[in-house]
Amino acid sequence: MKGPDRLLKQYISLFTAEPLNGPILDLACGDGHNGIFLATKGFFVVLADKSDEALEAAALSSRNVKDTVRLWKLDLEKEGVNPFTEASFGAVMVFRYLHRPLMPCIKKAIVPNGLLIYETYTVDQKRFGKPRNPAHLLNRGELRDFFSDWIISHYYEGIENEKKRAVAQIICKKPDTCSG
Repeated sequence: MKGPDRLLKQYISLFTAEPLNGPILDLACGDGHNGIFLATKGFFVVLADKSDEALEAAALSSRNVKDTVRLWKLDLEKEGVNPFTEASFGAVMVFRYLHRPLMPCIKKAIVPNGLLIYETYTVDQKRFGKPRNPAHLLNRGELRDFFSDWIISHYYEGIENEKKRAVAQIICKKPDTCSG
């Protein structure tokens, strides 16, 4: 299993600075490497993905932290369905996944003062390779706009030269007065 994404490692202190009021959701987790990294730090993590293969890999990789990891087979793209209970996660993290209809659901799923860490591709990714489908690529400023009413601690949009990919990243906290 590969290690955690650089963004998560760089901002781990945000997860440890104050106790989280609920589990961490690793959304579209793939092999679960980011969630498992947090589980090794003592956090309770829910690894959610629709792929049986991905969840099997996550189950194997999480053997040593199985008491703090829950696997959740979940189709995130069922039309008209909010798969989350409101205010049920202390943090949500999403890497390399975008389904725009899910954004309001993610916002509502995070408890007040909860965290979001999100990184995915932008429209500029087309010149570097996959993904190329506009449905899976953020427009310029779109990620920041989704969370403009939250407290943003980190925002980046641009080209990561060492990996040759175009990404947008945000780390933000849901205000305690925010309804969504």
